[in-house]
Order: sequence, then structure tokens, then C-alpha cells
Amino acid sequence: MRRAVFLFLALGAWLLAGCGQGREARTGGSRESVPLNPGAAPADTRPADLPEAGGTPVPVPAGAPLVVFLGDSLTAGLGLPVDQAFPAVVARALAEKGRPIRVVNAGVSGDTTAGGLRRAEWVLSQRPDVVVLALGANDGLRGLPLGETEGNLRGIVAKARAAGARVLLCGMLIPTSYGPEYQEGFGRIFPRVAKEEGLPLVPFLLEGVAGAKELNLEDGIHPNPDGQKILAANVLPGLEAILASPAPARR
Repeated sequence: MRRAVFLFLALGAWLLAGCGQGREARTGGSRESVPLNPGAAPADTRPADLPEAGGTPVPVPAGAPLVVFLGDSLTAGLGLPVDQAFPAVVARALAEKGRPIRVVNAGVSGDTTAGGLRRAEWVLSQRPDVVVLALGANDGLRGLPLGETEGNLRGIVAKARAAGARVLLCGMLIPTSYGPEYQEGFGRIFPRVAKEEGLPLVPFLLEGVAGAKELNLEDGIHPNPDGQKILAANVLPGLEAILASPAPARR
């Protein structure tokens, strides 16, 4: 399975790495939920009523937990309506189970862990209960220093905890474009951060989707609606476990 994953990623790496490249210095665009530049005017990221796929919104209680999905184009649902991206799919699944959440899709195409760290404080100003952290793919596909990627992830976790939010970390794998040592080192970052920081981990966000032509858009790397449903299924157990556990006291 993993060999197929790496072949898929090798063929599509330039797409994900280049998606939104050069946007770290600007804001705007329909897929940007929050600004990459914290000083810029933010887009509207207020938690909306839960959207039915292709239908009318379903009201969500004002006191429902607020979950921010901090990620890149995979989280944003590049090429799809926002109600088909996996954060909205997760929300619908939880609502059906009688555990509604308010959702902020803070996915930004082309974003890296450094970009996520820069905009973390603005995202956290909304006082989320949980942050689903799904960044790192673009770091690996651009060959950014592993220490910086790990440091940025830990920095986001620290900021989230300081704001009283719990974190679900989503892992990622990359091809051998920069050699097996870099590939293996990158893959070890996520379980190490999860273990040392005491975080629940989704081992590989794209598990079951990477390499499956029928689950991705024509670019071969961004999930289509069916693929997004599998991403949601990958994330759902960890998020449910967090929501079922006692919340930490707010500072």
C-alpha cells in the first residue's frame, strides 16, 4: 500500500507543492478561510450552520464545541464546494450521531507548517475547543528542513494548548524525491510529536485515498467528494475520542 502511496505522491508532488505557491505573502481567494498574514483583513471564518451536502443548512446549537481544521488544500477541499471538504463531512457525521459541532475550515491551499504557525494566534482568537492540525505535506514536498517542520508543529500545539484547545494531529507521508533519509525522517515527525506531546494521532490523513484514481480529482492528488468522505472517516475516531473526554479548564 505504501509503495503505491509513494508512487502516487511522486507523480503528483509538484501539484501539491505548487498549489498556492507564492500565496504566503497575500490573502484573498475563495479557498482561503483565514489570512496567511495575520495583519491582513481576515476572511469570514465565523462558524456557520452545518451545511447539508448540496442542501440547506442545518442549525447547530450555539454552545456546540468549536472545531478548527487547520490545514492546506487537502483540508480546504481544493476544487470542491466547501460542504464537500472533509471538515464538513465530519461535522455531518457527528450531527447524525447526536454530537453536533461548529466548524471552521481553516484550510489554505499551498500552506506550510510555518504559515500555520503564523496564523495560529488569529485562528485561536476564536477560542476553539479542538484544533485538527493537518499541515506538513507541503513542507515535505518542498524539502523544507525537518527540524523546522517539527518545531512549527510543536509551536502550533503549544499555542493551541495555551488557548485552552485540544489538538488532533494528522500525519502525512511523502515520496523519495529528496532521498530515503529525508523521506523516513519526515514520516517519523508526526508519531514523535504525538507521543512526546501526548496527542492523539491520525497516522496518515490520506490512508485509503492516496493512489486511488477513482477517489481523486483529475490532478491525481486532491480527493474528490468520495475521497473526502474517506478522509473524514480517518479523522472521525480521533475527534470523537477528544470530544468525549473532559475539556481542560480555560485560562
